[in-house]
Amino acid sequence: MVWINTIAILVLAYLIISPFIKPRFLTGLSEEEFRAGYRKAQLIDVREQNEYDGGHILGARNIPTSQLSQRMNEVRNDQPVYLYSQTASRSYRAAKFLKKKRGITDIYYLQGGFRKWTGKIKKK
Repeated sequence: MVWINTIAILVLAYLIISPFIKPRFLTGLSEEEFRAGYRKAQLIDVREQNEYDGGHILGARNIPTSQLSQRMNEVRNDQPVYLYSQTASRSYRAAKFLKKKRGITDIYYLQGGFRKWTGKIKKK
């Protein structure tokens, strides 16, 4: 009985924590590193449309995580993918999805997310 409870607790803990664990293939970049490479890559803002309209990195394309399954073919396999979200948690989920469904492994994210971005932005 104790073993069953222990296993149940471990499984529950894994299910709660796993969405926040950074995948091994995903590379976090500082703002300087991100800025140095995003113009040679696919820059994707995975926030929702209203967040994107409120301000986004110049040149970013908006593909919210909520629409990624329908729009995943818009992401090319032959170029690096630079993702950002408000705090980086949605970038993790988007990266995991793109790896699983499209086999993309050349994926980078902005550490700290858009809220830490100090570069140029565009508002709609």
